[in-house]
Amino acid sequence: MAAQTTDRWSSGSAYEAYIGRWSRLVAPVFLDWLGIPPGRRWLDVGCGTGALSDAIVARCEPRSVVGVDPSEPFVEHATVTVADDRATFAVGTAADTGLHDGDVDVVVSALVLNFVPDLAEALREARRVVRPGGIVAGYVWDYADGMQLLRRFWDAAVALDPGARALDEGVRFPDAAPEPLAAAFNAAGLSTVDVSAIEVPTAFASFDDLWTPFLSGTGPAPAYVASLAEPPRSALRERFRASVAAEPDGSVRLIARAWAVRGRRPEEPAASPHP
Repeated sequence: MAAQTTDRWSSGSAYEAYIGRWSRLVAPVFLDWLGIPPGRRWLDVGCGTGALSDAIVARCEPRSVVGVDPSEPFVEHATVTVADDRATFAVGTAADTGLHDGDVDVVVSALVLNFVPDLAEALREARRVVRPGGIVAGYVWDYADGMQLLRRFWDAAVALDPGARALDEGVRFPDAAPEPLAAAFNAAGLSTVDVSAIEVPTAFASFDDLWTPFLSGTGPAPAYVASLAEPPRSALRERFRASVAAEPDGSVRLIARAWAVRGRRPEEPAASPHP
């Protein structure tokens, strides 16, 4: 029997071990792709544990970075781990960031766009708080195919429990794909919209290194594992193990693909001269 679809985001350290460490590999590639000049004001929407904010501080010479997230434990984790005076973190949502019109030069989000309740509303808020000519961008996992650790997990889960299909992020988030992402950004009134794939390696010392974060309860797949009693949980573990090929030294090497999307708030039209 499948668990309910409520996602649990209760522990920053658990999220880091599960997904955060792989987001940290995507973040620098994403920032290089954006190519934002130094001295800009950034907003990190759904900042989570601070992976993207940390990369912005390290690579982009920002004037400031504001991170907002609805999870208070994540905000606390980011505040502790991103030790830079230019970065501040607060509880907030994609639809209500707490910023004023045109407060920032760049709005970014990492692994968030598919989770917001109303993407159109979130992009309207991003367009509001970014200055004219500013950039709105983000990245999401390719849940349907290229985020292999999740794809292999859910394929194993659904094979044993067809009801788990309703929880599979590849099913739940069909908009985490190039065409829907581009359409959403265009519909929000953003211009020069572009989508690109980013792939990073996900290397695990052993299958246990891969499996243990799924026991944390933080995130959709771990929440599903937490809902299982024995023996179904062990059956899932072994089915999952069989789906990933171990190297001769016991390590497991997979790929994580993310879709990155960006658009620009159009410049305001010049005022007509008085006659």
